[in-house]
Amino acid sequence: MGLIINQELVNDESGRQLEELCPFKAISYSDGKLDISSACRLCKVCVRSGPQGVVTYQEEETAKINKEEYKGVCVYADSDHGLIHNVTFELIGKAKELASVISHPVYAILIGYETKDNVKELLEYGVDKVFVYDHEKLKDFDVEIYANCFADFIEKIKPSSILVGATNVGRTLAPRVAARFHTGLTADCTRLEMKENTDLVQIRPAFGGNIMAQIINPNHRPQFCTVRYKIFNAPEKVKDIKGTYEMMPLEEEWFNTHNEIISIIEKPKELDISEADVIVAVGRGYCAKEDLENAEKLADLLNGIVACSRPMVEANLFDARHQIGLSGKTVKPKLIITLGISGAIQFTSGMNGSDCIIAINTDPKAQIFDVATYGIVGDAKKIVPELIEKIKEDR
Repeated sequence: MGLIINQELVNDESGRQLEELCPFKAISYSDGKLDISSACRLCKVCVRSGPQGVVTYQEEETAKINKEEYKGVCVYADSDHGLIHNVTFELIGKAKELASVISHPVYAILIGYETKDNVKELLEYGVDKVFVYDHEKLKDFDVEIYANCFADFIEKIKPSSILVGATNVGRTLAPRVAARFHTGLTADCTRLEMKENTDLVQIRPAFGGNIMAQIINPNHRPQFCTVRYKIFNAPEKVKDIKGTYEMMPLEEEWFNTHNEIISIIEKPKELDISEADVIVAVGRGYCAKEDLENAEKLADLLNGIVACSRPMVEANLFDARHQIGLSGKTVKPKLIITLGISGAIQFTSGMNGSDCIIAINTDPKAQIFDVATYGIVGDAKKIVPELIEKIKEDR
């Protein structure tokens, strides 16, 4: 794939014309020869608007794959210290939905040590088959060893699509495995759809949330994507378990790694706004010292926590762990109250799945009211203190 210069058609007139035409200054003409440098961005202006036939574009023939060889929608079961991360169950629910379109089975790959209870839990959520890599050396996460197990699973089972939670482990492991198979990976998807030809439509915000990009990978398998926590809903557990599991053999050579785990030091449990049932979120319109104190009081009364929009982090008023949005965290609380937040898509994409959204803003045309369950047009600086007093009275 690339631009081809037909030097026999190059002359002083066409050479100078193409030199001036290139917006990236990638074309040079000297001593009767035309040259294209690495500054070229393949905009193809030289092909469309330049002298006819002097520069042409040739598509590289893409090798076609047999999609029939790949079956199944697989979920990576992200586990830590014997506990499966809840994002795994959310992805199982989505995998079942996607697999129903193409009549494929739903798989889970589980890597760890003493995994019996985890296998049972995965089957309870309706997985058709769990492929298990269980070994004492898999107790702690080592990306090289885990990638070896993951690659073995793909080579033997050939799943069509693989969904991975966008956790610290998932974001480390998925790109490494995808690179081994020279296939694409779409990060932080917010929607997933399945075509009847088994192409996975991976949808995610792009350009700061101004567009929703639809990405497909038609000529490579498996198809990889990562999905944030709290994007999809976990399914109900099945009463009649019909799924099975298979213990996968391990090769000793897989454990030859460049890493050495000397010790595991537990970090203090950090605030995770993704787990909160009640959130009071503050924005630029509610950022004075007294305002933030009132937000804390309101959150305490509701047994919730305070979160924020991106500008509050940029102003060093909050730690990034408190941020909701595309560049922060996705939340799905039972109740979220937004104070002084306009509601740009960068923010709303991270919270519009909340059960109940109460928005307070002085601007009646603020975008936050488009997603709010209840909207109050007014000054949060006056409304919040009254709300605090009302809650205290009622109690």
